[in-house]
Amino acid sequence: MNEYLDSIIKRDPAAKDKLSIILTYPGVKAVIFHYFANKLWNFKFFLFARIISQFSRFLTGIEIHPAAKIGKNLFIDHGMGVVIGETSEIGNDVTIYHGVTLGGISPAENSENQRSLKRHPTLKDNVIVGSSAQILGPITVGNYARVGANAVVLKNVPEHATMVGNPAKNISTITDSTFKPYGVRDIDGDK
Repeated sequence: MNEYLDSIIKRDPAAKDKLSIILTYPGVKAVIFHYFANKLWNFKFFLFARIISQFSRFLTGIEIHPAAKIGKNLFIDHGMGVVIGETSEIGNDVTIYHGVTLGGISPAENSENQRSLKRHPTLKDNVIVGSSAQILGPITVGNYARVGANAVVLKNVPEHATMVGNPAKNISTITDSTFKPYGVRDIDGDK
């Protein structure tokens, strides 16, 4: 927990201290609730897992399916309206802003044949996903990739890419691995 809270302080200039993060950050609460819901899901207590995830959604405005696989130090900043689907996989040190959907591409079609398939995205380590971005389908977003606000990503994203638009396109590849929210680069260093 200490490492998790430290990772948030490193990524959020508004984070003042660990106690305030625990008490006031809905993304932290959602991740903690997901931890317990996921444990119950893995032990096949599906109903109880769903009840916990829906209670978390009610409290935080963030919906994480109990079966979603989440690595360490996921930071959901602000969080309202975030949806993380059942077969989503999220790596370590990922940052997601409010309104993001990690969803399927055809959830209401032929549901029976989709039940055991991977339908949702995989985000590798150190990915940043901007506000209201939609990442849809069983695609992979590579390490250190950035997805801009309101982007709609329907295809695999290479490592270090910065994706913007609808449909999303790679506008640059940054090999610098320091945390840079929203895909913003050092303007003075760009010539």
